[in-house]
Amino acid sequence: MNVLILEDEDLAAWALISKLQRLDPTIEVLATLDSVRSAVEWCRSHPAPDLAFFDIQLADGLSFEIFEQVKVPCPIIFTTAYDAYALRAFRVNSVDYLLKPVDQDDLARAFSKLRQLQQPAALDAEAVRRILQTLKTPEYKTRFMVKIGDHLTAIVDTDIDFFFGENKIVWLRHQNGRKYPVDYTLDQLEEMLHPQQFFRLNRQYIAAIGAIKDVVSYSNSRLKVTLRDPLGSEDILISREKVEAFKQWLGK
Repeated sequence: MNVLILEDEDLAAWALISKLQRLDPTIEVLATLDSVRSAVEWCRSHPAPDLAFFDIQLADGLSFEIFEQVKVPCPIIFTTAYDAYALRAFRVNSVDYLLKPVDQDDLARAFSKLRQLQQPAALDAEAVRRILQTLKTPEYKTRFMVKIGDHLTAIVDTDIDFFFGENKIVWLRHQNGRKYPVDYTLDQLEEMLHPQQFFRLNRQYIAAIGAIKDVVSYSNSRLKVTLRDPLGSEDILISREKVEAFKQWLGK
């Protein structure tokens, strides 16, 4: 199988090549490109490979822009660091994807899926348009109106330590230690808040990255989180299912 790789991070490209060779030593990497421009030029002057790996975000644009300039008839596996909101677009358009850093088992599953496809789905102009629309940076809520006495005031997200639910009311906990009720559920807030700044710890808490004071291992492969200026002695636990996502969020 002849493979084309479009990846602007050298380490990521070499890691992918290594995993491909481990998966199938007969795979030949025809070229490793690092930009939309170089990919367009290569596709115009070379026969189509059997398979291509396209990183999404490149130094000179999104790899989807390639499809607007040249025909790419081979199946594509996208590699992406985007979160799940973007991945929904790939599923709708039958496009394979791998979340970076690429996992060996995920790579094997992608190859297995491609072998099962009699005719891989092509990306038409409308599919590209829908994916680009999905990948636009969402607008996250950065200010919350709260009532203090008879007055209304805006609290910016950078001044918030966490949100929590108590007695069927959702509260905003300010860095000054005060709490204010907000007119949103925790589920709604989870969608509104920037995912790099806030994380849904459990059913009761959404915390800002700056409010995480300590994290320790807990029983049954869970984590226990201590927040800055906690509410009390209650343990805030991260479930086993969320541990990996929480660790990735802390390391961003």
